Amino acid sequence: MAKNKKQHDREISTRARRMWQEAGSPKGRESEYIERARELQAIVEHPDAGLLPNPMLAHPTPVELAEEAELLENLGEFPSRTDQGDRLPAPLTKAKARKLLSDA
Repeated sequence: MAKNKKQHDREISTRARRMWQEAGSPKGRESEYIERARELQAIVEHPDAGLLPNPMLAHPTPVELAEEAELLENLGEFPSRTDQGDRLPAPLTKAKARKLLSDA
């Protein structure tokens, strides 16, 4: 049974308003209740969606596991935030840019 967009949005709005009022109508938090109502409405409209097979069962653990020592050796190979290049912290003035270019 397919619902039209207006009816779907109306049900979400009604559910959100009811939950918001039950929580004491907290000011500025209406959008949180709309998002919660959307999630609940999706569960109501698609109750079997949570019954999908576990994707982790399709990928069993590998036969050959990496040893912890190998993992620890590789930790230093990844760049940190300071290794991202030699960028200047701020834009140069024209005079500093000319001096930098003439020195190169």
